[in-house]
Amino acid sequence: MLDSQRDNELVKRAQQGDITAIGALYDRHQMHIFRFVWSRVGNQQLAEDLTGETFTRMVSGLSGYKINETPFRAWLYRIARNLVTDEFRKRQGKTAVPLQDVETMISFETNPDIVAENNLTLATVQEALAALDPTQREVVELRFLAGYSLQEVAETLDYSVAAVKSHQHRGLKALRAALQ
Repeated sequence: MLDSQRDNELVKRAQQGDITAIGALYDRHQMHIFRFVWSRVGNQQLAEDLTGETFTRMVSGLSGYKINETPFRAWLYRIARNLVTDEFRKRQGKTAVPLQDVETMISFETNPDIVAENNLTLATVQEALAALDPTQREVVELRFLAGYSLQEVAETLDYSVAAVKSHQHRGLKALRAALQ
């Protein structure tokens, strides 16, 4: 609730032309949006581009955003989700995950054995996520990659909290089975 209130304050200031408020909104949400987009497209550079475009569209659409209709995070996520959907349409749904892109997401580890193991683990998790039911995948990504609360996921996807819990439970169960 406090995060939502803080967002509302920043949005009001940003709508009045306060550039530092726009920067604060970017700082608060950039990593969550990037993680979500990257999990969907599987390519770091494309994820960075789409994340940047998400915030460009945020700035251009901020004047039309109504604080009491949709939580800001949910609104921002929808922008990112629409961009990802457009990208898939453009590429006709092809989602290759180059191993070198996964490798760059790993910290600068010098031990090649650990780097190789991390690369394989990330690629395996991405494949397992891709095999989930689309709704379950979206719930799992929002909860654990974007860091949304159950309530925020429910508001974003227009589901009840109980439905989000159910999709999360089934998604994690399927993910666990795929990874074993």
